[in-house]
Amino acid sequence: MRCIPRLPTLARSCLLAAALLFSTASHAQWATIDWTIAETLLAIGAPVSGIAQQPGYHDWVGEPRIPEHVSDLGLRTQPNFELLAQSPPEQTLLSPMFTGLIPRLERIAPVGTFALYSPGTDTWQEMQTLTRQLGELTERNAEADALIENTQQLMRELRYPPGNASPLLMMQFMDARHVRVFGENSLYNAVLEQLALPNAWDEPTNAWGFALVGIEALARYPDATLVIVNPLPAGVETQLEKSGLWQQLPSVQHGHLLRLPPVWSFGALPSAQRFARELSSALNAQGAH
Repeated sequence: MRCIPRLPTLARSCLLAAALLFSTASHAQWATIDWTIAETLLAIGAPVSGIAQQPGYHDWVGEPRIPEHVSDLGLRTQPNFELLAQSPPEQTLLSPMFTGLIPRLERIAPVGTFALYSPGTDTWQEMQTLTRQLGELTERNAEADALIENTQQLMRELRYPPGNASPLLMMQFMDARHVRVFGENSLYNAVLEQLALPNAWDEPTNAWGFALVGIEALARYPDATLVIVNPLPAGVETQLEKSGLWQQLPSVQHGHLLRLPPVWSFGALPSAQRFARELSSALNAQGAH
């Protein structure tokens, strides 16, 4: 039997280092306290070890569902640092609104920050950029590209003929008298543009793409269909049934109302897909009736 010569010490060390690097990369796990990053990681199949405030995620984001093995890291604004430190991730990922947590998070693991809804940017393009960035970070480039292409294809399939729909007001209730109405720089508006649907709201919005107004402001848009995105705060539905102000709105009187299940208004491509499907389904059902 012919003996295979032993590799020189330096070569053996390089091979061992490469094997260790490959093993570390293949078992890397990411954690996040941001729901937008979370839904994108899950959608591209990236390995996730922890996501913050999971009951809230399921109430407000809905899909993709969080696997049972993923740890709940506590509140987004006050994560459980002790739990995170028990099994440190490759990186903890967050958006700029949580940068105040970076000093404490960096004691556990490196921190990566990813922006979305930046002022002066195209929201639709920014969502795709975020997807590519996370795909590159987690070595899920092909999956990220597939998510982008599938989203674009869905928008093409659901796109409405020009001038074939009434203007829409996208809104979420804060209480029985105040709503967020979504316009420029919002996910909802970005989807409307892709679907060739008109947004009735023509007033300024904040950096997150919404304006907080009293429901009396909705009376300025008598021809609009009100698109109410769940969830409603506790007790609001009962209060609206007794609210003369709400009941007198032209859109309410004429039955120009749509109720959609929860769709994360500050989300990325997974939420954009969900909003497009739910809105299109509701509009088609309304047209059938």
